[in-house]
Amino acid sequence: MSSRGTFTNKFGFIMAAAGSAVGLGNIWGFPFKAANGGGGAFLFIYLLCCFILCFPVMITEISIGRNTTKNAIGAFSKLGFQNWKFVGFIGVFCGVMILSFYNVVASWAFGYFINLSIGNFEIGNHFSDFTKDINIIIVYAFIFMFITAFIISKGVTKGIENASKIMMPALFVILIGLVLYSLTLPNALIGVKYYLIPDFSKVSISTIYIALGQAFFSLSLGMGMQLTYGSYVNKNDNIVSSAMWITLTDLSVAFLAGFMMFPIIAYMNNGTMDNVTGGPGLIFVTLPGVFQTLGAVTGSIVGSLFFLLLCFAALTSTISLLEVPVAWCVDELKLNRSFATWATALLIFILGIPCVLANGYSDFWTNFITYGGKETPTDYLSFVNDFASELLLPLGGTIMTFFAAYIWKTKNMNEEICSGYPNYRGSFVELFLIFTVKYFCPVILFIIFICTVLNKFFGIDSVIFLKLLFKYIKYE
Repeated sequence: MSSRGTFTNKFGFIMAAAGSAVGLGNIWGFPFKAANGGGGAFLFIYLLCCFILCFPVMITEISIGRNTTKNAIGAFSKLGFQNWKFVGFIGVFCGVMILSFYNVVASWAFGYFINLSIGNFEIGNHFSDFTKDINIIIVYAFIFMFITAFIISKGVTKGIENASKIMMPALFVILIGLVLYSLTLPNALIGVKYYLIPDFSKVSISTIYIALGQAFFSLSLGMGMQLTYGSYVNKNDNIVSSAMWITLTDLSVAFLAGFMMFPIIAYMNNGTMDNVTGGPGLIFVTLPGVFQTLGAVTGSIVGSLFFLLLCFAALTSTISLLEVPVAWCVDELKLNRSFATWATALLIFILGIPCVLANGYSDFWTNFITYGGKETPTDYLSFVNDFASELLLPLGGTIMTFFAAYIWKTKNMNEEICSGYPNYRGSFVELFLIFTVKYFCPVILFIIFICTVLNKFFGIDSVIFLKLLFKYIKYE
C-alpha cells in the first residue's frame, strides 16, 4: 500500500474526499433547489436523503477501496470477481468524460476571477461572447487542467492531501467571509427567510426526488471516486466516522452557500424574491453587475473572492476526477504516476475541446443532438453532462451497492468496517448499513436511474412515473 501512497492521517483523507464532493453544484444548484422546494422543509428532506442513501453508498465504496488497495477497476479483480470489472470501467469512463466538460466550466470561473480582480464587471454582459472566444477559453482550460495535473503528479500525500488541506480550509474561510458580508447588505434578512422558512405546501413527490438526486450527485458517488480515495486510507481509520465528516462537510458548504447567495439576490431584486433561479445564468450573467453596484473597490474584492471560491470548489473536484483514471493507469498498466498523470490530463483536455466549441463557436457541437422530446438540439457539453453524470452515476451506484450486498456480501464489508471501528459489531450502525445497502439504496438508486432515462432521453415527466409507481405498489 505504501508504494501507491497513502493519506497520512484522517484529516487529510476527509479534506480530500470532502473536496471531491464539494463542487460548483453546491453553490449554484443546491441553495435554489432548497428555496424552491420548501426552504427548511427541503433542507430536512435533503439531510435525510444524504444519510439514508448517500452515507451508506459512500461507506460501501470506501470499504471496497480500502480492502483491496486498488483502483476502481482493479478492486473487482482483486476481490476475485473479474466479470464485475465493468462496474469499474463505468466509473473510469465517467471520470474522464465528466472532467472533459467540468474543466471547461471551471475555466469560465477562472476567467471571471481574473476579470473581476481587475474590475471588469462588464464581462457579465458579454458571457456568450466570452464562452465563444475559443482562444481565451482554451488557455484558461489548459491552465486549470495543468494545475490539476501538477497536483495529481505529486502523488497522494504531497499532491492530493497537501493541496486539499490548504484548499478546503481556504474555501471555508472565503465562504464564511462572503456570508458575513452578504448579511450586511440591504434586504439580506428577506433573502434568508426565503431560503430557510419551511413552506410545506411546496413539498411533494417531486421535492423528494429532487432532494434524492441532489444528494447523490453532490457527494460524487457512483464513479469509483470514493473507492479510489478509500484505497489510500489506513486500516486503523474509522471509515464510518470519516464518511460522516465527509457528508457533513459537503452539507455545510451547500448550506452556507445559501446564506451567501440569497442575501445577494434579495439585495439585487430590492427585497423581492419572485421567480428565483440559480445556475450558470445567475452566476456568470447577473452577479458581476451586482458586484459592480457595491463600488469599484469593494465590488472587485467581493466579486473576485466569489469566483476564487468557485475555482477552489471546482479544483478540489477536478483533482479527484483525474485521480480515478490515473490510479487505474498506475495500478493496472504499471505506468509511472507522473507520466500517467500528464498523458491522461492531455487526453482529457483534448476530449474537452468539443465542449469549448459547443458554446456557440461551432454549429455542429452547439446543435449536437436532439433527444428527450425537445424541439431544439442539445449542445455537446450538455449531452455529456446528461449521459456521463446524470445517467451513468446512479447506474454505477445501483450496481455498486448490489455488488457489495449480494456478490461481495455485507459480511465482508462489515469485516472491513470493523478495522478501525471495534464497536461496530452489533451496533445500530451495522443494522442500519445492512438494511440500506441490501434493500434501500439499490432500489432507490435504480428508480433515480429509470427516472433520469425517462426524463432526459424520452421527455417523460419523472413525477408522473413515480406517481404511477406508487399507485401500483399501493394496489399490489
